[in-house]
Amino acid sequence: MSQHTLSVIVEDQPGVLARVSAMFSNRGFNIHSLAVGPTHVEGRSRITLVVDAPEMEQLKKQLHKLVNVIKVTELDQVESLESEVMIARIACDPVNRGEVGDTAALFGARMIDMGPDSLTFEISGAPDHLARFLENIRPYGIVDLVKSGRVAMRMVGDNSKVSA
Repeated sequence: MSQHTLSVIVEDQPGVLARVSAMFSNRGFNIHSLAVGPTHVEGRSRITLVVDAPEMEQLKKQLHKLVNVIKVTELDQVESLESEVMIARIACDPVNRGEVGDTAALFGARMIDMGPDSLTFEISGAPDHLARFLENIRPYGIVDLVKSGRVAMRMVGDNSKVSA
């Protein structure tokens, strides 16, 4: 199955997120990433989902039928901006601390904590940027890791109307 990114504009009401996620769960589809936040329009939120599903048309139709769902858009990776935030604690001793810090700095990671045997970094960007960071930092040893859900929107210049 291939991954799809959906942007779902909903009314900001209790239970909406539960109904949306339950719809995917009830059909046996895994949600890889889920992020929710307010839009620029009062009383509306955007749910960004990354899901494994073979065919999205039927799922989009089902989402439209849910109460409080205003708009459903499947985002093409080429025509959209995507970003995630990650915090990673990397093993290091005083001997390789500079090397770990230099590697992280190449990716724009910001050190947010320093322990006796680890450094913790915060990094944000496109999913492939974070994946390259992990690939380069993994040899030092990843002690702990957490990622936010992906947020995404269409790029400017896609000729779409401005909407919530």
